[in-house]
Amino acid sequence: MDIELARTFLEVVSAGSLVRGAERLHLTQAAVSMRIRNLEEQLGKQVLVRNKSGVALTPEGRRFERYASTLVRVWEQARHEVALPLEYDGVLRVGAQAGLWNRMLYRWLPWMRDAAPRIAIHAELGQPSVLMRYLAEGALDIAVTLMSEHRAGIVAEKLLEQELVLVSRGPVSATPSDSDYVYVDWGEAFRLQHQRAFPDFTTPALHVGLGTLGFAHIVEHGGSGYFPKRFAAPYLREGRMHVVPGAPPFHLPIYAVYPAGSEGDPIETALEGLRQLAQFEIAEENRAIDPADAHLGRS
Repeated sequence: MDIELARTFLEVVSAGSLVRGAERLHLTQAAVSMRIRNLEEQLGKQVLVRNKSGVALTPEGRRFERYASTLVRVWEQARHEVALPLEYDGVLRVGAQAGLWNRMLYRWLPWMRDAAPRIAIHAELGQPSVLMRYLAEGALDIAVTLMSEHRAGIVAEKLLEQELVLVSRGPVSATPSDSDYVYVDWGEAFRLQHQRAFPDFTTPALHVGLGTLGFAHIVEHGGSGYFPKRFAAPYLREGRMHVVPGAPPFHLPIYAVYPAGSEGDPIETALEGLRQLAQFEIAEENRAIDPADAHLGRS
């Protein structure tokens, strides 16, 4: 199949119409229509229904959409790897959640560049479920995630377990019931622990999917939220934020997930770097809050 047919299909679906899809692709509407017809002829099924409001996926189109995305992604990866300059031996594809890149993996990148200078690195952001799917499809070599799925042929190695504590910029209760509570979505494990700890918790006024965004909001505007202890430690030491007394801590494991049998270079090198980084993070977290700092437990 011509990859451009799959790419055109995805662009039209994303745009919601043939006209807008053609504009994005810098093609005429007739050319886009021809590509969709060619695609449907090759598949032997109709994938799009044209109507006055735009286009809609048929059941067959919905099933094909995932494969089309994989086709385009794998093609792009193959094209980039084939075109690697001579000074590189290969490409390592690593994906992680945004919060993990921001918090710890930014240290891993320079470590890996020093340890394996002849390996090009493709770094990607994604939600845990998407990263796991990419890993299963061969589009990633390693995923660093807060979620571990039990899948055949996949190894989930726990790197460390981080402790999240409820912190605030001012006095608050021991439950996230205040209107200025910021609910940071740290993933499925966090959601389950939060629900067990606060069964009467209702929809928060502010729900964010990125820890740094939620923390910056609290620092600037006040409120409370759950954050990794080490992340909040500098603000706690300075007295700019406080741990909420009596609020239960939550523990979230961080995994390095990779295909079984792939422990050779450069994946093993990358894993060794992640293990060293995890030990560094554990040591830093143990030093994050000094019990002698009496103000940390006060609101």
